Amino acid sequence: MATKTKAKSKTKTKTKTRKATLADRFTNKIVCGDITDVVETLPRDFVDTIVTSPPYFRQRDYGDGRQLGRENKPRDYVDQLAGVFEKLLPVVKPTGSLWLVLGDKYINGELQGMPWRVALALKDLGWHLRSDVIWHKPNAMPSSTRSRPTTDHEYVFFFTRSKDYYYDADAIREPHVTFTEKSRMKGGRKHLGKRGGTPEQGKNSGNSNLHDGRWDQAFHPKGRNKRTVWSIPLSKFREAHFAVFPTTLVENCIKAACPPDGLVLDPFCGSGTTALVARQLDRNYLGVDCSAEYCKLARRRLQSTKP
Repeated sequence: MATKTKAKSKTKTKTKTRKATLADRFTNKIVCGDITDVVETLPRDFVDTIVTSPPYFRQRDYGDGRQLGRENKPRDYVDQLAGVFEKLLPVVKPTGSLWLVLGDKYINGELQGMPWRVALALKDLGWHLRSDVIWHKPNAMPSSTRSRPTTDHEYVFFFTRSKDYYYDADAIREPHVTFTEKSRMKGGRKHLGKRGGTPEQGKNSGNSNLHDGRWDQAFHPKGRNKRTVWSIPLSKFREAHFAVFPTTLVENCIKAACPPDGLVLDPFCGSGTTALVARQLDRNYLGVDCSAEYCKLARRRLQSTKP
């Protein structure tokens, strides 16, 4: 019996050592390769959060035959992308999550609904959809179309691996607007500190603090909970061919979903914005991309920017 116990102990030790070695191999690295191949080599329960914006359907040609987005039919694109995130699911920790940024596509004047097609496909695979965020782009490119509104938004989907997950709401709180110039509350700021000054009698009629002028106790000191419309301009990076992931958008995702010293994965890392922001926020990173050109660009960008 003692011999069997020692054998089991050695096996467990070897497994832990192998996992630690793999973790070191993929921590704070930019890996050039197809994510469908790379994911097979990643440890299970390794990633705290994924923050990524995959190539959009029929949007751009990045010059690599392995890239996503060049499929002939929307269904093929959805299947390909869903297949990637099905493989990534066990790589994410049970408390981990995924932030997926996707834009839509018009074909012959008809909107394809690509973001929601992908989101629903991921739900069917076992990802838990927690929120959809509208990324409003105030500096979006103008459009000459006269048959529909100009698009100035994309979707950010927040998924988790399980129902028990890490999320730090305080890290991304917004300033309160109730008593500012932006407030649309009836009566405005005149309610502040006045006994019986509750602006919505029906909604707050049972809150004695408000009726006693104790408005300070009804508002979180760090701000209000993050809303689901994020107004963030597109970013520019002179070495990248196209507009890059806005750092502010990535910051929101990482601060909320990755604990300190955790690991952030971007399986379509492009110019490395997610990795760069992760490092600046004292998180570890792993970036994967099939384009050798973009991997070199991401590495140069990380080397030239101070932690």
